[in-house]
Amino acid sequence: MSTEYAEPNGTVVTGPWTPTIDPIDPVEVAPAPPAAAVVHGEILPARPAPLPARTRIADPIRLPAWVTSRTVARATARHNARVAGRVAVRSSWRAPAAVLRGTWRSGRFWWSWVNADDLAVELRDADSGKLGKEIFVVRDHRKVRWYLTGGTLGGTGIAEAIGAVMVGDWVPALSGMVAISAAGIAGRRRRTPGDPLVPGIERDTKVDLAPAHLNDAFRAAGLLRGADSSLVLRAPIVRDRLDRGWETLVDLPRGGGKTAADAIGKLPTIAAELSVDEIQLVMRRVRAHEGGHGRRLSLWIADDDPYIGKPTPSLLIDVERFDFWKAVPFGQDARGNRIEILLLWQSAFFGGLPRRGKTFSMRLLVAAAVLDPWTQLWLADGKGGADFRAVAQVAHRYVSGADPDDLVVFEAMLDALISEMSRRFALLASLPSSVCPEGKLTPQIMRKYHLPLIPFVIDELQEYFEAVEEEKDRQRIIGKLARIARRGPAAGIMPVYASQRPDAKSVPTKLREIVTYRYSTQVTDKTSSDMVLGDGKAKAGADASILSEEHKGVGVLVTGPASFVTVKADLLDNPEFEIICQRGRALRLAEGTLTGQAAGDITAAAGDVGYAIPPLIGDVMEAFGQRSRMWTDDLLAALVNLDEDTYAEWDGTILAAELDDAGVVRTMKQVKINGENRAGWVLRDIEGAIPPEVLAARPSARPVEGTPATFPAG
Repeated sequence: MSTEYAEPNGTVVTGPWTPTIDPIDPVEVAPAPPAAAVVHGEILPARPAPLPARTRIADPIRLPAWVTSRTVARATARHNARVAGRVAVRSSWRAPAAVLRGTWRSGRFWWSWVNADDLAVELRDADSGKLGKEIFVVRDHRKVRWYLTGGTLGGTGIAEAIGAVMVGDWVPALSGMVAISAAGIAGRRRRTPGDPLVPGIERDTKVDLAPAHLNDAFRAAGLLRGADSSLVLRAPIVRDRLDRGWETLVDLPRGGGKTAADAIGKLPTIAAELSVDEIQLVMRRVRAHEGGHGRRLSLWIADDDPYIGKPTPSLLIDVERFDFWKAVPFGQDARGNRIEILLLWQSAFFGGLPRRGKTFSMRLLVAAAVLDPWTQLWLADGKGGADFRAVAQVAHRYVSGADPDDLVVFEAMLDALISEMSRRFALLASLPSSVCPEGKLTPQIMRKYHLPLIPFVIDELQEYFEAVEEEKDRQRIIGKLARIARRGPAAGIMPVYASQRPDAKSVPTKLREIVTYRYSTQVTDKTSSDMVLGDGKAKAGADASILSEEHKGVGVLVTGPASFVTVKADLLDNPEFEIICQRGRALRLAEGTLTGQAAGDITAAAGDVGYAIPPLIGDVMEAFGQRSRMWTDDLLAALVNLDEDTYAEWDGTILAAELDDAGVVRTMKQVKINGENRAGWVLRDIEGAIPPEVLAARPSARPVEGTPATFPAG
């Protein structure tokens, strides 16, 4: 084959071109390719520059990923099947409309064609000015169109009849299918090329997500160097199993010095480049046990905000009994996967802004503990509200409020818990290794030696720190809490703390940093998020400040140094939690494990024997707690903490009148506390209004068969 080429000097060479291999120093820069030459007004192609020998090696055959990877092949097959199913479903309900629309369009076109105006050409004689005969010829065009229509229909009908007789009845059916298909194609909805799929948005991820979009987003985030650098697609971009978003698996290119952690830290930028909100993009590093490495990422881009919508009712609502040695059902992630928390051997901290679902989320762990009769619940509610009132009927120790008297009871509870922790460690150390191989509590040791699991829950922890006036007293309490969080889990004591303001003053760093599980609802900024979740977590992608006001009950859960997930917690409202507490009390009565303050709970005891005491009597008994006498002002403040709507406007006169109506006979109006004599009440007067059957029904007043003598009594 003879070809003309232009040499760099412009000389035209005719003949076959044979590449030459010149010795090239790898350090030298290759010269620029020569320009094309113009000969006789014709542009001839420039002779290709010789290439280094090492580049002449033929590239190996690159097969598509779905041929070489079984995982990618299965994902591709599932995606194609889903696409075919969606097309079939959409076609089933869109086809009739398309056929009707196509028939209407075709009929309208035909009608406009046969009734089109004839050519209005007038041919006049130049001399006389009269019309020529040609005008009558053009007026026959309309008739011709009708003749053509009739002839076409008639010919088609005759052909169909002949085909049906000579070939078979399937010929008319086939013709009908062709006609219907043609009408459907004609009736398709039209879209102007280049128009955006959604006004104001260049691309909608609900419709399309291509590798080029990911490359552009990662390049804008500074994770790809140069225009030629691109991601390595390790799995096809397909719709997820619930058809709620796109998923894929990518590797960052080698040589760029970027890791999966760097990409996760750039999540806001990548999300913005993909035209989605940060909450819609889930990026996760693929670990080694999953076949990953430091550059491999799993991506999922949701079509909409996956955390908006009705919350899922807690699975604990219908559970009759729960084993707290197992993981607690907590909520769901963005993709609908169940998230569970195994609190055993761990501690937890919950933080976030008020009214974002922090307490409701933490209460899921409490509800699971209530449903296990072999847990002994110790709980302090610094707010003293209604969220944990129902737990008084099952809790071994329960403190409500952060008044000075409550603070004394709270610190006494810490001392009792530290003593119990020391007793357990002494017992575990005395057991042989065959019984206690790891020096930890086991289910067998728990039952044999009557050592129940102890969830130690404190809600609104900052209230207790703010109630302490002296700094030395504050540091003393902090030291006790840190000691429990550091050593308690090995003895079956699991601290769970919660605070609205996780700053250094409200919740000291000394206490926060030794907690293993962290959960944060919405906070104001990245600094506040790091205060709850740990230093540097926002930079690593665990950032609760990206949550909005609509994300109630949604938080970021950190379960390890590099493990976190955004969770929408299950919903457990107050009435359902109260039912669970009643169920937990019945379980403890049956097992003989009801101890401490719950054993003397008057309201719950009345329900056990079928009595109903006035609500005021129950609230006053709860306000008294472990005290035998209270001043009226303190009693009113405690009642307001229990139920502000009912008792906010009460004074001493109203309280005395209501208690008199409830059957309380007041034996003394002045009580002495710490040497000071003021108006107040004594516990025995309140108990005098309670039926003797209810008092006798309290577990502390009657031995429960099977109650172990060594079971802590408080």
